[in-house]
Amino acid sequence: MNIVGNQQRSFLRLLAGLRPHWRRDRNLAARIQTLLARNRSFGSRDRRLYRELIYTTLRYRSWIEPHLDSGPDFAVQVAAWLSTDSPATANFRAALLADWPPCPPTVAEKFAVLSVRHGWGPAKTRPASPPLPAWFRSHCPEAFESPNLETLLARAPLWLRLQADATAARVTDEFSRLGWPFEFSAILPSALRLLDEVDVTKTSAYRTGLIEVQDLGSQLVLESTGIAPGGRWLDACAGAGGKTLQLARLLGSSGHVDAHDIRPAALRELALRATRAGLRLGPASSPRVPKAPPDNCHIMYDNCSATVALLDRPPDSDYDGVLVDAPCTGSGTWRRAPHLMWTTTESDIAAAAETQLSLLVSFAARVRPGGRLIYATCSLSRRENEDVVAAFLAAQPAFRSEAPARTFGSTVRGGGLTFLPARNDTDGFFVASLRKT
Repeated sequence: MNIVGNQQRSFLRLLAGLRPHWRRDRNLAARIQTLLARNRSFGSRDRRLYRELIYTTLRYRSWIEPHLDSGPDFAVQVAAWLSTDSPATANFRAALLADWPPCPPTVAEKFAVLSVRHGWGPAKTRPASPPLPAWFRSHCPEAFESPNLETLLARAPLWLRLQADATAARVTDEFSRLGWPFEFSAILPSALRLLDEVDVTKTSAYRTGLIEVQDLGSQLVLESTGIAPGGRWLDACAGAGGKTLQLARLLGSSGHVDAHDIRPAALRELALRATRAGLRLGPASSPRVPKAPPDNCHIMYDNCSATVALLDRPPDSDYDGVLVDAPCTGSGTWRRAPHLMWTTTESDIAAAAETQLSLLVSFAARVRPGGRLIYATCSLSRRENEDVVAAFLAAQPAFRSEAPARTFGSTVRGGGLTFLPARNDTDGFFVASLRKT
């Protein structure tokens, strides 16, 4: 048996194991990782190949899945043709696609090739184009237009945030020694992108807290709001703390951040990340809050960031600013979590919007007069973004919408700023700044 034939059969077996789950399991990424790790016959390049093919299949599920039963060999060819051409996929693609044309850049052109040349049959039997949930068009029509459509269906890049500008040379020197190509963002000097598929967590720069993995779009959320140094802030839905660490840097050594989350596992991860980054962990409000063991981390203290305290219970004090980075349905992350396209419904979005409005109202009470309430999501749905802001402002006359300090080329609409994926090659995000009078 030839290598490519074995890889084709392995890929189809992996899809058979995932297919019963990809319409309902929102944690499908963990299932994929388990499936790939479980098979000890897979080498690292095999895993990269299958991961790329699986995620391509999820992005173009409505195009590929109908052929898994009637023509599995053709389904594999389509997945290979649509996948990224990389060292891990090159041999597989070359063996299966000898008589196929190069894959064109736009979704419309891809659809035309598959429709005409590769026999999808009469128009009434063809899958829909573009391969996004049709119901989502009213939530974000821009997602269905080029180049956002192509970006949403492409693999997400690996963006990093420098913890301190002064350490940039140490980071880039290490990447250069490793032979890793990289580039700095043209709009945010503290952000850089790695251009190869690498494990950045094994670098000295990561272990010693010089860098954090954070999508550029996520970084732009806080950068757009013009947060001034100093002051006391609350990160109300801190999670594992990506924006907590960034907020602490923006506030500087005279600031303070209370990071609140009800999930102990998230706070444990935040504590480890904060310690690794050299942030000063202040006293917590509850003995149940986990402490980060410093002997597990290589600490770089530079005294340039705010102190951070971890809270597992809602605070009762007032703040100069409150960040509500609200839980959402995650349509802005479809390029890195494409299964969410097929596990999310309009009912999920409606339920998320109710929760988001409730969180805003609840934490608005913690904003002092003259202070700011920043609302953010990683959703592209207007129902979770502009509509939530409008409902909040209608119910809370003490707050008013405030223009962003910087737009980074995006358009302000409905009291907020939406970062569409194509503009800066990011995930999608929304942010609104609300001032209490």
